[in-house]
Amino acid sequence: MDTKHFKSTGDILRKLRIKNKLPLRKVAALLDIDQSYLSKIERGIKNPSEDQIIKLANILKTNVKELLIHYYSDNILHTITNDDLAKDALKVAEKKLEIYLKEK
Repeated sequence: MDTKHFKSTGDILRKLRIKNKLPLRKVAALLDIDQSYLSKIERGIKNPSEDQIIKLANILKTNVKELLIHYYSDNILHTITNDDLAKDALKVAEKKLEIYLKEK
């Protein structure tokens, strides 16, 4: 799959960190994780937790909801990327979500 046409959560995090002029080591320290682990998150090698995404949104002064949406979409993409039925599965999931939200 060609992923050059969209930004991953890691790409967004790196861009925001640089925009805020925060060194990798400082952000890693604020998250209480190793600098190399944060680097791997930014490069898309490791997947952060939802809690880490929320903390990163606050550290990087960005919209939590928007960052979580990118995070969730990355997780969905990684789950179904290699499946021939991915588009059909997404359509069914969307319908199920609509029903779930109406019942909620």
